Amino acid sequence: MNRSKALSVSLGFGTASRGAIIAWLLFLGMPQFPAIAQTLVAPGTVVRWSAPGAESCGVEGERWQPVGAAGEETCLYAVDLLRGPGPLTAEAWVGGERRTAVLRVEGYPYEVQHIEIADEGKVNLAPADVARANRESARVGELWGLRSARRFTLPLAPPLEHLPAGGRFGARRFFNGEPRSPHTGVDYPADAGTPVYSVAAGTVVLAEEHFFSGKSVFVDHGDGLISMYFHFSGLAVQAGDEVERGELLGLVGSTGRATGPHLHFGLRWHGARIDPAFLLEPVAKVPAVGGAGGP
Repeated sequence: MNRSKALSVSLGFGTASRGAIIAWLLFLGMPQFPAIAQTLVAPGTVVRWSAPGAESCGVEGERWQPVGAAGEETCLYAVDLLRGPGPLTAEAWVGGERRTAVLRVEGYPYEVQHIEIADEGKVNLAPADVARANRESARVGELWGLRSARRFTLPLAPPLEHLPAGGRFGARRFFNGEPRSPHTGVDYPADAGTPVYSVAAGTVVLAEEHFFSGKSVFVDHGDGLISMYFHFSGLAVQAGDEVERGELLGLVGSTGRATGPHLHFGLRWHGARIDPAFLLEPVAKVPAVGGAGGP
């Protein structure tokens, strides 16, 4: 029996070709990475994956750079508030190799919120107001696709000097008993006239008064991160302005559809509506893929 045939028999390949045997041996010699159990995540959250040496991170065709110093890279994945239950594959490229972990999005976990609005015209809109709100929504929607160089570091700076407990993110809202869209930001109680600051360096991409959000500011911080601030009583910036971390944007108010003075603060990252709390705390406190560890 020649050596090639003997090798085929001893490895259980039957009459496999020499090329197939060599390919199998090469595969056995490749480094194998441990499988990571599926990680349960709620919609509207952020998940981290420690990936030292990672060149990039990604999900569903989009790729971005990790955070952290060289050799301490971490991939962060934003899960959209309105994403339905099911699997979501997180990706990390380390040494040119694609590695994956499965995030399993759970059902919608947020509370129901009932709000009474004295101005019925803010709940059941007149045709002209519907048209205005649709135009404003279209302008805002164009921002979610912006992709420029990252200009922020984590954690983000607080939008208020003294940041109170914020809440109601994700709440399924009923206005005057009628169902409306979930709450995609957090509301911070604050006195009228309280200064509001940019959470990171960026470009003001919208600064105008809208039907629902009142006097509003949207800042592009690069890497697909957009911060938004609603219900101002007055604006300190205009579209096109470059702002630094901690720079004044405007003053707390109650313009638009609001029951009183407060700051509505929201974030979109890579198009995903997320609870800002995840980026206002140290990265190490963000929930980890598999509970800990990395690819």
